[in-house]
Amino acid sequence: MPERTTTEAPAADVERVTEATEAFVPARREVPDPRDLLPGLEPERRVTDWGRSERVEGFLDRTVIEFLYRYWFRVDVEGTEHVPLDGGALLVSNHAGALPPDAPMIAKAIREELPRPRPVHLTVEHFFKGYPGFAMLVPKVGGVPAHPANVHRLLHDERQLVLVFPEGGKGSSKLYKERYRLRRFGRGGFVEAAMRARSPIVPVAVVGAEEAAPIFAHLRVLQRLTGFLYFPLTPTFPHFGVAGMLGFLPAKFTIRFLEPIPTDGWGERPWRDRGLVQDVAGEVRARIQESLFDMLGRRQSVWLG
Repeated sequence: MPERTTTEAPAADVERVTEATEAFVPARREVPDPRDLLPGLEPERRVTDWGRSERVEGFLDRTVIEFLYRYWFRVDVEGTEHVPLDGGALLVSNHAGALPPDAPMIAKAIREELPRPRPVHLTVEHFFKGYPGFAMLVPKVGGVPAHPANVHRLLHDERQLVLVFPEGGKGSSKLYKERYRLRRFGRGGFVEAAMRARSPIVPVAVVGAEEAAPIFAHLRVLQRLTGFLYFPLTPTFPHFGVAGMLGFLPAKFTIRFLEPIPTDGWGERPWRDRGLVQDVAGEVRARIQESLFDMLGRRQSVWLG
């Protein structure tokens, strides 16, 4: 009988090899549809790309801000016709107070007094990131890190209202004896941002914040020990603890929106002209300072207006 020359392995041997191989190879897993991995939609959730939460902002507005605006500070508003009802605009205001209440009052005035309410985005310094409570709360109520790219996106791309305080920390740390004397408006960065976005600048003058949260002195030793940006002595802080920073006095508030300054008529790249930028910044500062003096001259009482 001739010998078998085929190279085919017996069926039993092939089956044993297959079983041994499968013992070391993981079983094939079915790949799930990526859409199944997405979280479910929450219709009640309203958070913007900037982290602004309608739920948190609405709760604070209905409780704390409404009370302060209507009954505690009894805010009077002038010049609302100068605030654009659409398109981007840069609001530039004076700034004062240990924990300044001017920003929420300006934002509330725009929501309440304009024919078409608009949200306001506030630029904040990066030091807020060092305070866990503020770092979580500030973005939820409209705070945006103070960076030219953020301001440009809000003004130019999203056509929003942006509120800036060019005095910065120098304004909020002013002593009571220096009230309503504007500090230097930095290097005019806010003017450059408005020019690049071709958005108008709306000066805003606020009277009342200086008396609502006055600073009588700075406790330098406690400032170094705590690491705070500044450690003020106010009527309610530090002797009432951290809550004392919210111990606002019931000063009468007046907010005046001034005539806008257009920025789209100075050529293609006006922000490159440093002299022009400084001139515009000086004009904005002068308008606010003049308006403050006028409002103070008309005021008969700190508490009654």
